[in-house]
Amino acid sequence: MGNPHDAPTAEQLLAAVREWLENDVMPAVSGRLQFHSRVASNILAMVERELADPAGDAAAHAERLASLGAVDDAALAAAVRGGRFDGELARVLDALEPSIRRKVEVANPRWLAD
Repeated sequence: MGNPHDAPTAEQLLAAVREWLENDVMPAVSGRLQFHSRVASNILAMVERELADPAGDAAAHAERLASLGAVDDAALAAAVRGGRFDGELARVLDALEPSIRRKVEVANPRWLAD
């Protein structure tokens, strides 16, 4: 299915604003304004990463939850609270590790740098 909106895309707009902040605003300001510009740039980069493959991310996470017999995060949390996974923590962690890694990749991929 094609994009129903004209160019530029949301992703292109986010990248343009982020690049403007990084290349034009941050070098020209200091102190509090520079800090807030950096925060805004980081937020835009996070949104860019989140928008990279939202359907794929959602499908992969749903598959991981299904492997644990849960339809969503709330159902999994209820099952854990209810003791369904007592003694199976390693299984739950193994199933969810890729989802956790993806969340960190979106939030700040530098946190995963070795």
